[in-house]
Amino acid sequence: MTPNLTYIVVVGVLFAAGVTLLLERSLTRVLMGVILLGNGANLLLLTGGRAGGPPIVGTTDAAGMSDPLPQAMVLTAIVITLGMTAFLLALSYRSWHLNGHDEVQDDVEDRRIMDLADRDEGPGTDDADQPDSDDQLDGDGRPDPDSRRPSAASVAAATGERGRDA
Repeated sequence: MTPNLTYIVVVGVLFAAGVTLLLERSLTRVLMGVILLGNGANLLLLTGGRAGGPPIVGTTDAAGMSDPLPQAMVLTAIVITLGMTAFLLALSYRSWHLNGHDEVQDDVEDRRIMDLADRDEGPGTDDADQPDSDDQLDGDGRPDPDSRRPSAASVAAATGERGRDA
């Protein structure tokens, strides 16, 4: 059996919308993305099955039986999606209860990595062997890797956080 074109388009739309929502910062949108991805996966599994008679020995010949495996996999996927939905709903509710919103905050380490990536994407990245003008050189004339790391104070200033002793 060849899958219906409508099923394929619907699966593609569900996966595209699910991934788009999954990449958002709001936990409610992430929850909706997980639900759409789960439904898209269920429909994709069902399109892989073969239509036919009931898979009961004695009622249908072996060549005309439908494949029960996709249906069993869809039931398993429904349970997994329900568990993920309950977990993300609890996280979202807890975040809303504690902070008044359900957006995921930036991590200090993520901010530091983004700053380092921004520095590396600047001019002069085409020639990796030549040190940049702001690189400090070690005793061998090579760029010192520790000279490009931001200090803890600059990371705290970039993220707007205060130290523990402040």
